[in-house]
Amino acid sequence: MRAPLGTFVLARSGDKGGDANLGLWVAHDGSPRYADRVTWLLALVTPDFVRAFLPEARTLEVETFALPNLGGLNVVLGGLLGRGVAASTRFDPQAKGLGEWARSRYVEIPEVLL
Repeated sequence: MRAPLGTFVLARSGDKGGDANLGLWVAHDGSPRYADRVTWLLALVTPDFVRAFLPEARTLEVETFALPNLGGLNVVLGGLLGRGVAASTRFDPQAKGLGEWARSRYVEIPEVLL
């Protein structure tokens, strides 16, 4: 089913120099599907997925770091902010809105996880 990633995934984002940092994790909402949701998220979010999912990342170096014990992962988007906050011409120069942008994007979620 197509639904926003944020249906059960939370996010936090920010800057690290010219790189953007995006944390994604499955909400602890009491769902009996929590472990299955984590497995799905970790399999879904690969560097290639991020490049396709977030158009502004399509030419960037993207690294993902799984954090299964925390129910999520960290994504580093190399160079998204150019030379850093002070030099960035982006609308969101500190990448603070990147997490909510990602959560608002639609993905295919298996109905059993909803």
